[in-house]
Amino acid sequence: MSIVGLLLAAGSARRFGARKLLADIADGTPVAAASGAHLIAALPRGIGVVRPADAVLSGLLASVGLEVVENDRAAHGLGTSIAAGVAAAPDADGWVIALGDMPWIRPETIGAVAEALEAGASIAAPCLNGIRGHPVGFSARWRDALLALDSDVGARDLIAPGVLHLIPTRDPGVIRDIDRPSDLIT
Repeated sequence: MSIVGLLLAAGSARRFGARKLLADIADGTPVAAASGAHLIAALPRGIGVVRPADAVLSGLLASVGLEVVENDRAAHGLGTSIAAGVAAAPDADGWVIALGDMPWIRPETIGAVAEALEAGASIAAPCLNGIRGHPVGFSARWRDALLALDSDVGARDLIAPGVLHLIPTRDPGVIRDIDRPSDLIT
């Protein structure tokens, strides 16, 4: 099966107050580079979705092995980035959608989400102590719905009870994101 990783990196980072995806985590790696490297370590193909003309971020994501796609509708919200990523890999059997500001998700967790899709899950996500985390995987069954996303809600409305396959994990990275500079501190 062809499961493609999508790294959503076209947000505005309003709460952070600066270009958070270029900020360094404790080991000196930029946030987006760490997130992208973990995605590409788990999946053979990964696509980073960025704002138009973001040469610095595009170069950073390409340097870790991601293909880069510009989302000219990024200002309309997260859903448009998901749609742009899916449109760049329309023949995939599924997509594992990761967020650029979650650099601590382990590659094996990302791989477990992809494996759940390969085993027949319609939608899959890791779960830490009863809390659903990221990334979230969608099978090809959801292609049209993902391509139609056009808001800041992302794909949240597609995740219905009984459809989501939860994967228990001990990976704290699945619920740890970066919203403020203080979130960079480990």
